[in-house]
Amino acid sequence: MLSDVLAGLKVVDLTQNVAGPYCTQILGDLGAEVIKVERPGRGDDTRDWRPPEIGGQSATFLSLNRNKRSIAIDVGSPEGIEVLKALIGSADIFIHSMKPGSAEARGLGAEVLRAAHPGLIYCAISAFGSVGPLSRLPGYDPLMQAFTGIMSTTGHEGDDPVRVGVSLIDMGTGMWAALGILAAAMQRQKTGQGMLVEASLMETGIAWMTVFVAGYVATQKLPRKIGSAMAMTAPYETFRSRDGHVFIAAGNDRLFRAVAEAFGHPEWTEDERFRTNQGRIANRAALHDAIEAVTSAMDAKDAVAALRRAGAPCSELHDLGQMMAHEQVAASGMIAELPLPDAPDHRVVALPVKGDGKRPNRFVAASGLGADTDAIAVSLGFDEATIGQMKARGILG
Repeated sequence: MLSDVLAGLKVVDLTQNVAGPYCTQILGDLGAEVIKVERPGRGDDTRDWRPPEIGGQSATFLSLNRNKRSIAIDVGSPEGIEVLKALIGSADIFIHSMKPGSAEARGLGAEVLRAAHPGLIYCAISAFGSVGPLSRLPGYDPLMQAFTGIMSTTGHEGDDPVRVGVSLIDMGTGMWAALGILAAAMQRQKTGQGMLVEASLMETGIAWMTVFVAGYVATQKLPRKIGSAMAMTAPYETFRSRDGHVFIAAGNDRLFRAVAEAFGHPEWTEDERFRTNQGRIANRAALHDAIEAVTSAMDAKDAVAALRRAGAPCSELHDLGQMMAHEQVAASGMIAELPLPDAPDHRVVALPVKGDGKRPNRFVAASGLGADTDAIAVSLGFDEATIGQMKARGILG
């Protein structure tokens, strides 16, 4: 099963917020042993991102940190760095999200650690990447949506810029980092050598703009904000219904004929304005008005039923609660139960991939801050007296 394909791999996770923790949660879901390194007394910033809370804990933190153990180390102290280096020396993978230069200043740079441990897979996540004039600056998801142009394409023309609601850059960066780590692990099986893997928020944002970049290269024209629509085909957007909205995605002439059939307007396919995709794009407003004249007189579920009978791709516009309650979502197993002592009905989003028809089902709730410090330190060879002394001095927590 996918739940244990990475069993035997040990990951030391010195990341916080969203991108790095999402990466290591993926690795943990796939069976890796993940040890999360946090600051004594405070921990990952997302522990304090509340409300909302689940069982007295940050819902954000819980959503990104399952299947991990927690050790609290003061990496600002020489003694803490020595403990961390011992931990890294026992691991297969080390991942951090410090600004370029910060790891090196602490003796945790890739060159130093890989020289000491040639098989180490070293992953660095940053805002702007490791080179260039902005490389040492911090960055966050919406900042990068602004920087990479994503925000300039989102929303309706004439409106103020808006961010995409989900943290697609943070989570995408976590996915790219995980993909790079898995590729490095495959290479290590062949050569025995580790690898430096790098991922950045900026590069992820640029990658998500691939289609827009292609359009700009082809035309030298900037993409317009067109709401829910897609520039390259039509109809491919939301339409008002009597009780909500319907999204219709007709990406070719055949599917447009299905839309026309579903709504009892076969003449649309013979109208010179709508007969070809190019015509539909040029006459998008008129096409939208014609379709919405039909959908606005129907309930969303009835419009969707008619479209699906005709074979036209479509969906009601769901809110989050409607999505989570949908029978298709229940059948997928994507929302999984993970009871907590103070929240027995707690649920989480599973990993969106299957192997041989089975989804990874490894779900261990996020650890309390430093809950595993003593056990991990003992496994590294520190005796209880030394651990107690370091805890008393705030080096461990």
